[in-house]
Amino acid sequence: MEQNTTKRIAKNTLMLYFRQILIMLVSLYTVRVVLNVLGAEDYGIYNVVAGVVTMFTFLSGSMSTASQRFFSYDLGKGDIGHLKKTFSMTVNVYILLALLLVVIAETVGLWFLEEKIVIPAERMSAARWVYHFAVLSFIFTIITTPFMACIIAHEQMNIYAYVSIFEVLMKLLIVFLLKLFFVDKLILYAILMFIVTFINTAIYRFICHRRFEECNYKFYWDKYFFKQLLDYVGWNLFGSLASMIRNQGMNILLNLFFGPIVNAARGIAFQVNNAFLSFAQNFSTAIRPQIIKSYAAEDKDFMMKIVLRGTKFIYYLMLIIAIPLYFESPYILKLWLKTVPEHTLFFVRMIVIDILIDSISYPIMSVSQATGKIRLYQSVVGGLLVMNLPIGYVFLKLGFSAECTFVIAIVLSVVALIARILIVQNLINYSLWLPFLKIFFSFLLVTLFSSIVPALIIHFFEDSFIKCIIFVFISILWTIFGIFILGLSKEEIEIIKGKIRILNK
Repeated sequence: MEQNTTKRIAKNTLMLYFRQILIMLVSLYTVRVVLNVLGAEDYGIYNVVAGVVTMFTFLSGSMSTASQRFFSYDLGKGDIGHLKKTFSMTVNVYILLALLLVVIAETVGLWFLEEKIVIPAERMSAARWVYHFAVLSFIFTIITTPFMACIIAHEQMNIYAYVSIFEVLMKLLIVFLLKLFFVDKLILYAILMFIVTFINTAIYRFICHRRFEECNYKFYWDKYFFKQLLDYVGWNLFGSLASMIRNQGMNILLNLFFGPIVNAARGIAFQVNNAFLSFAQNFSTAIRPQIIKSYAAEDKDFMMKIVLRGTKFIYYLMLIIAIPLYFESPYILKLWLKTVPEHTLFFVRMIVIDILIDSISYPIMSVSQATGKIRLYQSVVGGLLVMNLPIGYVFLKLGFSAECTFVIAIVLSVVALIARILIVQNLINYSLWLPFLKIFFSFLLVTLFSSIVPALIIHFFEDSFIKCIIFVFISILWTIFGIFILGLSKEEIEIIKGKIRILNK
């Protein structure tokens, strides 16, 4: 069983990483072109207006997590009959959710856009168009979610990867279309992004109908399961809401204090955040179904083996990218954007640190989701994360710069990580503190060791394209060397060698 699981995780991880590398490269290029075509002000407007709609993603995000959990749990139990009912009930709830969000977005959300968001008067008409198409895109994203959750629960990551690659290629096409048409570029960009979302939804629905028997929807209603689903979603909703407030709420707060130019800098930083964070999420996506299925099968020891190893592998994979990105970010940003908005460099570096901390949490989150007992977990962790907004507001009101909001986020991420470990070990009655202390020590040791050579190169050599290429190459090799000699046990090194041999077959 362990060998088959390792092989499946290895192949799924490879597919997701290939997907993410392509997405990241295309995204870096498209952001640069879109920024140049739209200009810093229009790009900032799109970021903050779409962010108003994105605030509602905490609803679909919590539903997505719930769907994946219940689908994976039913598969772990081997109960296909119940899985069909679970899927139909989930679709029912998504339809209700979509209707609710249309009402909220086109009333409260539209009022907030027109009355509270700082947008130049001459661009307000375009901002409204962007908002309406962003709402439409979001509704179709909600409709797609249960189908994507089913693909992940079945661990068919190749489907997920191929569709995502097609989606990012369509977004690349948008870049060229923006240059061809002599109309309002901001409105055109919003329309084209909606068309991509619509096509993406159609593809996912078609594939799932053909591949998975439970995805053939039939109306079914179970009051008990509906209450169970709402209870799980309700508490997961609180955690998603806290994450939304931390990200989009802070985006709006910065707009109120500093205007759309700072939103442009933060938008660029969060493009880096999304690309970088996706690597951690991809590995987490590959191991999450196995964690939930192992819990459903009552194999707790095997589940924790996946969690502890997964935590190490996620962090080290992130570190390999983080070291060159952190040190070489001044030159990379200039090469990427040509004109770098103020604050962007600091924002990007703080994002890198924050993601390294958050990446440790993903396997722990999956364990909490597997138990279904998320009330305490979400209330404590969500409560800590939501403190970003009031604390950030106080510091900005006292006259601190926009940079302080990222420092506050990092401090609260550390506190939230400690809380996650303490809560989850009580949920599953399995000691986690000592194993994680050992892991944290190895993380600190490897991170410090991996920073030595890159720091020396940055200090003694001037910026150039050749130096950047050499720096990235040396940084990656040096970090991998540090991981192998300081961060992994002999058993874990053998696991990596085994995965490489499996993938070569």
